[in-house]
Amino acid sequence: MKMTWTVGFILLAIFAGATVWGQASQQPLTLEESIKIALERNLTLRSAVMGVEGSEFRRKEAITNFLPLWTGQYGYTRYDDPTAVGFGGAVVRGIATGLAATSRDVFNFNTTVLQPVFTGGLNLANYRFAKLGVDSSKASVERAKRDIVLAVRAGYFNIIRADKFVDVGKQAVKQFEAQLEVAKAFFDVGIVPKNDVLQAEVRLANTRQVLINAENALATAKASFNMLLRRDINTPLEVVDILAYKPFPLGFEAALEEALQQRPEVKAAQLNIDQAKENVKVARSGFFPTISLAGNYGRASDEAGLNGDITDERWTIQALATITLWNWGNTLFKVGENKVRVNQAEDSKTQLIESIILEVKDDYLNMQVAEKNLNVAEKSIESADENLRMNEERYKYQVATQTDVLDAVVLQAQAKVNYYGALSDFNIAKAQLERAMGRMYP
Repeated sequence: MKMTWTVGFILLAIFAGATVWGQASQQPLTLEESIKIALERNLTLRSAVMGVEGSEFRRKEAITNFLPLWTGQYGYTRYDDPTAVGFGGAVVRGIATGLAATSRDVFNFNTTVLQPVFTGGLNLANYRFAKLGVDSSKASVERAKRDIVLAVRAGYFNIIRADKFVDVGKQAVKQFEAQLEVAKAFFDVGIVPKNDVLQAEVRLANTRQVLINAENALATAKASFNMLLRRDINTPLEVVDILAYKPFPLGFEAALEEALQQRPEVKAAQLNIDQAKENVKVARSGFFPTISLAGNYGRASDEAGLNGDITDERWTIQALATITLWNWGNTLFKVGENKVRVNQAEDSKTQLIESIILEVKDDYLNMQVAEKNLNVAEKSIESADENLRMNEERYKYQVATQTDVLDAVVLQAQAKVNYYGALSDFNIAKAQLERAMGRMYP
């Protein structure tokens, strides 16, 4: 008996937990949760983050150019005649002076440590270029984040708008159904002609078709949002209704100033200019000599282990300065080419700033238009509601026609569609403006 109660309790706990989990899984997504999911799963952002890692590797690679280079070489040579064993594998046919013996088999080992001392600014410019590349990759990450946030915000409000349109369609269907019942009742007692019933049936059928289209648009919006969040396209989805009017507190000038300061694209454009200038320094390094120190150790022997009876060993330290005396203007041409690229990068930044100014202005005007439309639509709903109420009352007393009532229902539905459309347009336009300003959300 005790075992039965224990098993029953365990099963009850499991089913209760499953029920709670199922309810939790059906909780509607908030905008913040949606943005978090998108940022975690988006492949474009992941690629941009990996770009930062790649740029960091290039920066570290550039550091190695300042450090000494250690190389080693081991070789074996077989000669047709006995050859004197000399340093570094140098061969002298016959018997060399100063060596007691010769061999056909010569084994050589050399190792060299080379430390650059002065490269005309080449290594430093390459390092600065790579470091700027890291910053540029980070700017790409920030740009990708803001694009994703905007896409999520727009998709989120599109779902809410589509859901509102479905609600409006359902309400209109109910109103036409109710009006059809009234028309049938009046026709049964001979108050109205058959035409009123037929007209109500046609309007109801048309509204049901509009509702079907609205439901399809809602399903499409949810499918697109699931794909944006990289979830299965058929995953059930509900979102929290946050469709509301919150006026934007900044004027155009303040919004533009923030955009020019915060946009990661502007920072990336300046980094491109700085990188182009470093390339000029890289090209100019060809005008200067390169100075390096080299330490070399060499050993030659007639045995593979380099410890034979015939062995030659020596080491050297060398300071080397190298300069190109004439290369037909190659270095000069490279400098000229990279100066042109600096000018191109500066022009690109100027064009970018001009496009940002236009983008902010366009988004700001779109937000203002949506705001004005919202105010008009909000007032029209009140008028449409009152118009429908009055026509329904007048129709009951046969002062108004069936057409008046049906038209009033359509006007009410259209007023609500206009209102929710303007409200969602306002929120999307505000999101686009904030993206143009370089803002993240929240």
